[in-house]
Amino acid sequence: MADGLGEVIVESTRNGTYLKVTAVHVATGTEATAVGPAHEPKAVERLAIVKLRRALGEG
Repeated sequence: MADGLGEVIVESTRNGTYLKVTAVHVATGTEATAVGPAHEPKAVERLAIVKLRRALGEG
């Protein structure tokens, strides 16, 4: 899913109308979190992965 990053664990938690998505890079343990509308789960997941890429210095 996260092309070029290796293994990434994605966890989603819904809180009312909001969705919190955390992406964890397995090899380094680096985490990135994004919060957005619960009706757009794929968009929030993409944002979390983009933030993870930045945290790893790949974006």
